[in-house]
Amino acid sequence: MKSFKIRSAALAALLPLAAIATPAVAHDHAAPKAAAAAIYAPITQAEVEAAQQAWGKALVAISTEYDTKGFAAAKTLAGQVLDGAYGYGMGPVLFKPTLTVAPQTFRTSRDGALAYFVGGDKAYPADTGFALKGWRKFQIDNAGIVITGNSAISMGNVTLWDAKGNMTKVDKTWAWTRGADGQLKIVLHHSSLPYSAK
Repeated sequence: MKSFKIRSAALAALLPLAAIATPAVAHDHAAPKAAAAAIYAPITQAEVEAAQQAWGKALVAISTEYDTKGFAAAKTLAGQVLDGAYGYGMGPVLFKPTLTVAPQTFRTSRDGALAYFVGGDKAYPADTGFALKGWRKFQIDNAGIVITGNSAISMGNVTLWDAKGNMTKVDKTWAWTRGADGQLKIVLHHSSLPYSAK
């Protein structure tokens, strides 16, 4: 699969999924909200691949935003990405990113995901901001995609390159469901470094 290099941090241009390009929604993190009802329409492989590309472009955009405009701008953009691409408006998201440590390995809240992507949250002191690590290019290679009506799961590798050309490859599993706005929402995100026998 081709790798993609991002030259613009404009959210609307980077993220073709309409939901990701919408403004951030205010969140009351103290009280749970009623989940938005998903509409039913069978998911296609093309939609899954487009959602993956949008995620990769968003990660690069957050990193570029940080390098060019600073932390506050990157955090705002990361919040918009979370609100558009992830299903926090529908209920908990099963989020286990690559570099979390116990007892905060698994995250089910938007706050936990935002802390992982940009850091700066005292409630998550080990988070240094994965999305702020200078990412400039990505490639997604699927081992497989399983679609069951209104939900889909993919598994494979995501390879990232930073501004200096350093490469990081992770094993990635995503699950999506269609949101109330008709767009795919990530409801499971699991990432880990490939196993290496010592």
